[in-house]
Amino acid sequence: MPSPQQSALSRRSLVALATLNFFLADARDGLGPFLDGFLATHGWSPMTLGIVATLGGILGLIATPLFGALVDASPHKRLLIIIPVVLVTAAALWTLASPGNASVFGGQSATAIVGAVIGPALMGLTLGLVGEAAFPDQVARNEFWNHAGNVVSLAGVYLATLLFGLNGIIWLMIATAIATIGATLAIDPRSIDNAVARGLAHDDGTPGPSGYSIIASSRGLILLAVTLLIFHFGNAPMSRLIAQDFSIQLGTPFRTTAIVTGVSQLSMIAMALAAPFLIRRFGLALVFIIALCALPLRGAIAGSFGNFAAIYPVQFLDGVGAGLIGIATPLAAERILSGTGRFNAGLAAVMTVQGIGASLSNIVAGWLTKEGGYALAYWIHGAAAIAAIGVFWYGRRAIVPERPKARTPAPAATTAAL
Repeated sequence: MPSPQQSALSRRSLVALATLNFFLADARDGLGPFLDGFLATHGWSPMTLGIVATLGGILGLIATPLFGALVDASPHKRLLIIIPVVLVTAAALWTLASPGNASVFGGQSATAIVGAVIGPALMGLTLGLVGEAAFPDQVARNEFWNHAGNVVSLAGVYLATLLFGLNGIIWLMIATAIATIGATLAIDPRSIDNAVARGLAHDDGTPGPSGYSIIASSRGLILLAVTLLIFHFGNAPMSRLIAQDFSIQLGTPFRTTAIVTGVSQLSMIAMALAAPFLIRRFGLALVFIIALCALPLRGAIAGSFGNFAAIYPVQFLDGVGAGLIGIATPLAAERILSGTGRFNAGLAAVMTVQGIGASLSNIVAGWLTKEGGYALAYWIHGAAAIAAIGVFWYGRRAIVPERPKARTPAPAATTAAL
């Protein structure tokens, strides 16, 4: 039974984890959703912006599975969050200061590579802190604080640009990076069970597969990856295109993107609150179905209405689709890989495959926009989710399997230095 001191340390670590997710919302992606609107107003075309996003996606694909294996093997999970935050922030500041070819292509490439480690590191750290049984609810809490941080950040960006212009954005980015690093350091490394963090809550003493061999040997993981590849092919460019479209129309890239993105983030907060109830009451499979069905409806609305008011239902559905998928994906991967000791490597492999879909979609979306306008791109990418629904329904029992009873980690099971 944990001592009162150990329990206090664990509680403080969970508070620090919430704070980390809150500030990481702004610090992990650099310019994130503002990049397209910012560059579009500096003369960058949709096709060129698609190439920038695709290049970053490809580099991220190469890095992600390697970083997933690194997270499984490393006891220094806090460091694997801190270093990328520093580098991503530096790359974003470079782009803001001088939005030329070197800063945009170089900065976004660096952001994609180092940013690829943050997702697996955060999931591994979370699983190691709370254990398998509490993992679903904690992932939903992480998403709640992440999206809440996004909303506050978007409001901050709106006000900072209104009051101080570009300098306000720069100081806001520096402040959130510092806060993220401080929150990460506040997590007690002694509260992280590194065996549980890599998916060994049910260790049978046999080493699990590693790297791409997980995909080759797991039908559930393959079908999950294919489902997400199709979904992200459809979903990834939609918000980017909307931000480009209305940033050019209105001439206010940061404020317009703040509104566009803020609506989806508020919706994602609602989904993070609803997800634990939905999973317990109806099961993880239904959550996937709801998320996948949101995308065709989103594309149809965006393709049918060209006025700014349409962004509200369109971005609300983004919160439903992407928000629920963001919660359901690590939960499904953890179920599939329970006992293998390769949770982070397997999750990273899934993220790599889904990243292929997201990366390819950027060039396709740019070409569709050039040939038939934004509406054509919305319709085509929204329709892609119909195939994703079919793949998921076919393999739903393998993607969302039953599993043995979980155990929670010992409060001070593993001592991990920064």
